[in-house]
Amino acid sequence: MKALVKAEAAPGLWLKDVPEPPTGAGEVRIRVLRTGICGTDLHVRSWDPWAQGAVRTPVTLGHEIAGRVEEIGTGVDTVDVGDLVSVEGHIVCGRCRWCLGGRRQLCPHTVSVGIDRDGGFAEVVVVPTTNVWRHPKPIDPDVAAIFDPFGNAVHSALAFEVLGEDVLVTGAGPIGIMAASVARHAGARNIVITDLSPERLALAESMGAVTRAIDVRTANLRDVMAELGMVEGFDVGLEMSGAAPALQSMISSMAHGGKIALLGLPSTSVEFQWDRVIRSMLTVKGIFGREMFETWYAMSVLVGAGLDISPVITHRFPYTDFDEAFDTAASGHCGKVVLDWEVAS
Repeated sequence: MKALVKAEAAPGLWLKDVPEPPTGAGEVRIRVLRTGICGTDLHVRSWDPWAQGAVRTPVTLGHEIAGRVEEIGTGVDTVDVGDLVSVEGHIVCGRCRWCLGGRRQLCPHTVSVGIDRDGGFAEVVVVPTTNVWRHPKPIDPDVAAIFDPFGNAVHSALAFEVLGEDVLVTGAGPIGIMAASVARHAGARNIVITDLSPERLALAESMGAVTRAIDVRTANLRDVMAELGMVEGFDVGLEMSGAAPALQSMISSMAHGGKIALLGLPSTSVEFQWDRVIRSMLTVKGIFGREMFETWYAMSVLVGAGLDISPVITHRFPYTDFDEAFDTAASGHCGKVVLDWEVAS
């Protein structure tokens, strides 16, 4: 089968012929239809310091996966051959206190699909049945492929009560835009999103997700707050960029007692405004991945209730055009980029 492999400890990716993986007990083999390109994949392709420390080559990348069940292993009774499924990319141990307590997202022994084991930038992928989310109703495979990052958005946006609240989203990447859409759907009053990319800010506006989309190089957040009649500051902050200036701006813009969800991973050490956090009695919560599987249930409910996240997908490429797809995703001038494994160029 064809697979997109990090074959060497060097920049780049390689499209190779590799053996199809066997299906073991408790596992599901999936014929991949679509895979989304994640920021993590970009790090691995460029072979930056994080990737050098986290990835052992060779490995097939890809953890944003949608496909159809092709084979089920012994002991599997939760899905059937032919089901359209998405994949939860974090494989947990099932035995620690967190897994046994139903809080699997906190498992300290988590293994990542597409990093620690072969992933879904391939024609076929095998994962435990406990990591398969079945879609009982029709859904576009493109949308099913981005349920993983959509889950990050849902987990972040619903970490705190947003009904009637003023929400600041820093970072208008695909996850930030989806998080804003979720907050809007959940009844937030004002939603302001900030970024440096005019294309992504325009995309956020076109989706109707935000009250204001702000390029912080040309607009002052305080002026926008005044225009919206916000006297005390934002009630909820969703930091999705990992950029130090964005986090600092968010902390200084929060109302007393405000709540911040941190999803964006900084590439370097960030100076934290502890004095402001303490004096304003802010709550700061780290977000990683999705709650398994409460977030997945919420995602399906939101989509079923009419939340349309499909506009965030701006580009789809045949898997053979992976270099162009990765270049597009890395440009920052797009939304979500998806590889199609049903067609070749």
